[in-house]
Formats: sequence, structure tokens, C-alpha cells
Amino acid sequence: MSEYFDRMRRISANLFFLPLLLLTNSCSAQKRSPAYTLPPMPVKETKQLGFISDPSTFPEVKMDFPMAPGPFEPNWQSIDKNYPGEPAWWRDAKFGVFIHWGPQAAGKSGDWYARRLYEQDLDAYKNHVKSFGHPSEFGYKDVLHQWNPSQWDPAKLVQAYYDAGFRYALVVGVHHDNYDLWNSRYHPWNSVQVGPKKDFLARWKKELNKHNMRFGVAFHHEYTWWWYQTAFGSDSAGPKAGVPYDGNLTLADGKGKWWQGLDPKLLYTIPLGYKPVDSTGKPYKLHLIAHGYQGIFGNHLDYAKWYATQWAMRIEDVIDQYDPDFIYTDGNSTQPFSGYKSGSGIKCDAGPRVVAHFYNKAMANKHKPFDKLSIVKFLPTNRGAGTTFEGRYSPTIKTDQPWMADMAVGDWFYQPGFYYDAGMVVRALLEHVSRDGNLTLCVSLTPEGAMDEGSAAMLKAIGAWMKINGEGIYGSKAWKILGEGEQVINSKTKESKLKTLPGGKLGKQHADFTFSTKDFRFTQGKNGAIYAYCLTVPQPGEVITIKSFGSAAKLLERKIRSVSLLGSKEQLQWEQVPEGLTITYPNVNTSRFAVAFKIDLESSPVTGYRSP
Repeated sequence: MSEYFDRMRRISANLFFLPLLLLTNSCSAQKRSPAYTLPPMPVKETKQLGFISDPSTFPEVKMDFPMAPGPFEPNWQSIDKNYPGEPAWWRDAKFGVFIHWGPQAAGKSGDWYARRLYEQDLDAYKNHVKSFGHPSEFGYKDVLHQWNPSQWDPAKLVQAYYDAGFRYALVVGVHHDNYDLWNSRYHPWNSVQVGPKKDFLARWKKELNKHNMRFGVAFHHEYTWWWYQTAFGSDSAGPKAGVPYDGNLTLADGKGKWWQGLDPKLLYTIPLGYKPVDSTGKPYKLHLIAHGYQGIFGNHLDYAKWYATQWAMRIEDVIDQYDPDFIYTDGNSTQPFSGYKSGSGIKCDAGPRVVAHFYNKAMANKHKPFDKLSIVKFLPTNRGAGTTFEGRYSPTIKTDQPWMADMAVGDWFYQPGFYYDAGMVVRALLEHVSRDGNLTLCVSLTPEGAMDEGSAAMLKAIGAWMKINGEGIYGSKAWKILGEGEQVINSKTKESKLKTLPGGKLGKQHADFTFSTKDFRFTQGKNGAIYAYCLTVPQPGEVITIKSFGSAAKLLERKIRSVSLLGSKEQLQWEQVPEGLTITYPNVNTSRFAVAFKIDLESSPVTGYRSP
């Protein structure tokens, strides 16, 4: 009986404190998620300054959208100064997948389909007309409405990515098409409201977490406003000549249609109407401004500030809702909204302000060590934010900031006919890790959300190679020099340089590119060992020489203790001579594409060592 009364007293006490507990939790929730109301899109402009061709004459606008408090201020100097350092997971991972996918895959026309479907002379336009209809009647908004990736299975895909050796994923949150692939609070054109009714970011993150793969989100919507100008045009010839494309539709035009209540201006932005000229006075189309041009849109400064605010709040929305491990912003200028190239239109501090918000918010979490990273495409050297080498290689070892190479197999969005080859991917990976970078690889999914046969087979082959050779990649750093091998003449500078895999999107020319057993790339593992990757597979019995490990090169501060071949238990015949380290390749079939030799050194230093 006493147990009964004790239990009743505990229940009574809990019922007494329950309202207080609920009130406290309610207040805490409100404090954690402050409300922000995006201002309405400006209807009229307060100034008409025309097209300002020299952004240096335009003062930087200081933005005022919400930013988490903390040590990071909205400028790159503060971000550089206060950043604790590259997170360990970034170096440990080294190899990631760029999930560069969304409704633009529906066009089966490669990258930039949402813009190119409005350019009459391009294949994307022709493919669109054939598959969907004329863009005056069936435009990109209608592609979004009908997009149904019925084969999308994130659990299956993430398993395949993990098995391929990827240890993080960079997922496109929004591309230039201005369509958010999450439950967006600040943009109605999103995948929960329009189209498949799915929160893709949430599902990707859930599956990535199961494999302890780090989760990044990519944002490509900075320059949508000038990129989409083709949607406001019309055919210049043919039976539809002069008929406006659907970018010209208004909110009122949607009455009674599937998109009633959705403003096309929030998707396609607004017609800007500038007719800029280059430094020689030659006119160019505004949607080409990123290709070596620049300027401030002086007749749209109120809209520009609203646009930059919405750009930022959509990123902050993802940060607040999904807590990514890293974020990435796309462009070909030095930072978002720089006034130059892709950053044309306005010059403001929205970029560093978003990064500061991301970092300050993470710093405030006392229950988790700070391990966030921001990557800003082509950002100049900054300790606190990474940069990229899209489709190209760092000319030398680069250790002054985190960086990644982003490369696509075929193209950044799906198109039939891509050339798949695991060897070219392996060699691209070795080119980057030997320079101290990461490789983030795009393997495009089909419109239905699946891998085609070629990409699936390629990933399996990459995974088999990584299981054998990943020891010298995961957690590695660049050695003293990136590699050695055949020297070729640079066609531009006429100088001799190390033979390197071609840049650009990966395809047949990369698969057919040949290396010899003289070509090596080096890394140093977390265990202190040096790894020498031969960029081809030697013949059994072939004697190969690694010149950089010879005593005459004086690059090794200690004598070589042992040499082994990853994936093989064979005892190797090797000798260190002044001319190099000679190795007789055994009669084994352990690896395709490239092989790795592990070099362990003695504990005592040698005399005559020199720093490279």
C-alpha cells in the first residue's frame, strides 16, 4: 500500500510542474527560432542610375538581414582571424560526391537547361519543344510542376556512394533555376509546394547520417536574376516568332491554373532591360555578363538589396533547419555580389555575413565542438573559408586554406551519352590529393532520380580501387612535392611542366589519356608513411624507379625501412640508390588503373637532408 501512495505523490508532483515545464519549453522554442518576415519585393525603384560599368566606383552596401551574434563579423578579415582551423573530418574524408541534381535533369540536355530552353538556337530549346512543347506555352515552371523522380531512392543511392569510397556529400539545395529542394520558408517555388512534394535535403541528410557521411549544401542562386533573362524573350524566327515566353507571365495570369497564387517573378525574377557594352563599345547580352564582364544594375538597387536578402535568408533557412556540416556558394567572381562577373548587379557584404552567421551559430552550440566549413567558389586565400578549382588543378601544393576540386563526369546535369571510366576518376583524385585538396565528384542522376548503368558500374569500380588504395588518401596531406614524371611543354608559357591529366568535365579524352610507369603522385598518410601512386599499372617483373626517393635527391630526412604494395602481401624487391628508389613489380593483380607503394622510414634522421 505504501508503494501506491508514493507513486501517487510522484504523479501529483509531475502534474504540478507540467504547465511550468511546457511554458519554459515554449519560450525556449520561440527563442531558438526567431521569426523573420522577408520584406515584399519592391514594386518601384527610388533611384535610376543606369548601368554602372565600373563597380569600383560603387560603394559596398552593408546588409541588415539577421545574423547570429558571436565573434565572427560580416567581413572576410574577421572570418580569417577567428576561424579555429580546418575541421579534421574534411581532411579525413578527402573524397566526396557532388549530388548535383534536380528538375533541370528533366531536360536531358546537360547543364543550364532552365535557361537554355529559352534560347532558340540551342539543343536544349529543341529538346524542350520536342519533349514538352513551346516555352511560351510550357515553360520551366511547368517542368517543375510535372517533375516526378519516381525512381529516387536515397537509401540505395547513399549506400552506393559510400561503397564507392565517398565520405561526404555536397547536395545542391538550389541551382540557378531558383527552385529550392527543401521545405523553404522564404521561397514558395520549392519541392514541397511545387512538383514532387518532397523535402529532398531532409531525406538526403537522413541517409547520409546512417553512414556517418558529412552533409554539405550547395547554393547556386546568387546570379539567377541576370541568368534567367532569356525567359523574358521570344523566338526570333518561325511560327512562334515574337510570342513571349512564359517568363513574361504575371501573378494575375495564374488565376484558374495550377500555379494560381504563385508569382512567376519569384521564380524567373524580373526583366532588367540593360543593353551593356564592353570596354571597346561592343554590345553584349546581359545574361552573358559573367563571361568576362561586370557592372552594377543602377536602375534596380532596391530590388537588388531585396534579392540579396532573400538569397541570404534561404541559406540561413537551411543552416537553421538542417544544420549542414558545410555550405558552398557558386559563382565565378571572388565572392557573392562582388559587382564583377557572376557577382554583377550589386556590391554588398551578403556573402561574408552569411558565413559569419553560419559560424557564430555553430560557436554558440556548447554541446558540440566547432567543425563547420564554408566554401566560396574561387575565394582568394582565407583561413576561414575554402575555395575551389572547378575542372582544373592547383598549379602547386596549396596548404594556405581548405580547398576542393569540383569535377563532373560528363556534365553537371544528366544527358544521354556520357562516357564513364573509373580510371580517369582515380587519376583525377590523385592529382588533387597530391596537391593537398579534396575531390568532390558529380555523377549525374537521371530525371527519375537514379543512376544509369554506366555510372553505377563506374562507381563500383572506383569503390573496389578505394578499398585497396584508400589508405594513402583518407586523412592524407601533401608530401614535400606533389609528384614526378614526364615533363611536357606548356603551350601558353612554353615552360616545362609535369604531365597532368587534362582539366574540364571528365570524358573520353580523360579516359584515353595515358601515363607511364615514370609518372607518380605522392601523399603522406596520417600514420607518417609516404605513398607513391604510380598512375598506371606496371608489368610483372618491370623495374620502376622513383627518383624523388633516391639519396641524391635528399628529400627523405630518414632512411627507408620498408616498401610495400597496397593490396599485396608479396615481399617486394627494392633498393635505394642515389638515382632513386628502384622497385621490381611483383607478379600480382591487385589493382587496376593505378597502384600505390607505401614507404615507411626509419626513426633516425639522415645527414644531408634538404627541405624542398
